[in-house]
Amino acid sequence: MQASLGSSAPALPFPISRISRAVERYFLFSADTITWLRREHHILGVLVGTLAQVPQQNVFLGIPLELQPEEARLLVERGLAYIVDDYQWHRKIYDEMTKEEKEAYKASLRQEGEDLARASIAKSQKASEQALRRRTQQRSQDSDRTVNMDSRSTPVDLDADNEEVGDSLFSPSAPETAPSLRPPSRTSFAHITPYSVTPTSSNQLLPTPPTTPSLDLPTVKHSSYALFKRLHTADYFLSPGIRFGCQFLVYPGDPLRFHSHFLAVSADWDEEIDLLDLVGGGRLGTGVKKSWLIGGPSVNENEDRESGDPGVGEEVRSFCIEWGGM
Repeated sequence: MQASLGSSAPALPFPISRISRAVERYFLFSADTITWLRREHHILGVLVGTLAQVPQQNVFLGIPLELQPEEARLLVERGLAYIVDDYQWHRKIYDEMTKEEKEAYKASLRQEGEDLARASIAKSQKASEQALRRRTQQRSQDSDRTVNMDSRSTPVDLDADNEEVGDSLFSPSAPETAPSLRPPSRTSFAHITPYSVTPTSSNQLLPTPPTTPSLDLPTVKHSSYALFKRLHTADYFLSPGIRFGCQFLVYPGDPLRFHSHFLAVSADWDEEIDLLDLVGGGRLGTGVKKSWLIGGPSVNENEDRESGDPGVGEEVRSFCIEWGGM
């Protein structure tokens, strides 16, 4: 049942778009891929796209999904995805496109806009006809009800010869017939103004990028990636923890169903930690009903930090701190 409600798996490996070369940012633009990763691989990311109709609000955000560098690297290492320089790939394809291909793409967008406009007009006409039908039925019922009430309450006056007196000035008049309501005229689709269509992605225009790019893996801090990978392997969901002054918020299940249990911060084994950070983190975690978790690779494995493969075969140790005097 759950499988039938979810999206199908994308073609693997799928591309992850790197938007900036100077500041590494990684994005996904496919709703099916985002849903599949959240359900099957506990990858959350952060939605950063605004709504097309309300672009200035930041409460309800949509596609694209920005991945944390740790999430992007984990997906690449597991063979689920690969990194693509989004700007270079788009520029290369646009330069190779012919004028006919560009015009065909614009024509497809115009056709899509016309289809949307026709569907909107048809829906509006159907709603008007239904409303008119309801009004006509209501008027007919009201008219019948008035006639029945008048026939029961109006007395019959007889003159001396037992003849009915004609209509007088004070006798109730017959109910007026409600004017007929004309159905709305059908709008001709011959001269319709198409809607403006802004594609949310360029998948229809661009082919899938090659699966053998020469881009480097996402740059991550050694201790941060080791802790992220350890918690993710233990089936936790991790999201950015900037709201609570930590690196990761750690959830036992999907954040739509569970509250986070830990405020996670990474550190190297031989890294000095200020006592104020320990006290502040412990009090903060206890104050929001969470545990403050600090962890990183152990000292033996930490000697291989320069090998270029953080998180590979490492033993990660973590500790939880809670404030007992609150």
